[in-house]
Amino acid sequence: MTHHEEHYEPLTHEQLKYREHTERAAHFIKIDLFRSAREEYKAALKYSPGDPFSVRQIDEMNANIQRDKKTVLVLAPLVIILIIAVALLA
Repeated sequence: MTHHEEHYEPLTHEQLKYREHTERAAHFIKIDLFRSAREEYKAALKYSPGDPFSVRQIDEMNANIQRDKKTVLVLAPLVIILIIAVALLA
């Protein structure tokens, strides 16, 4: 068995903060908190301005937020109609 030596350079403060925000965003995405994820990616951009990954993720979060908004606008009236129908039949 050979000894494999790895060299790690310590991360800068900016790199650590960037990683912190992108990891937190990933956790928010797992539980569909897209607005919170978007804010974390925006915060990550403060430590890595113009980062293409964060910019793409912000665009994706905006698309998810818009999709969810449309879903609510369709479902809310249906739920209200159902509640009124049940109330009238009772």
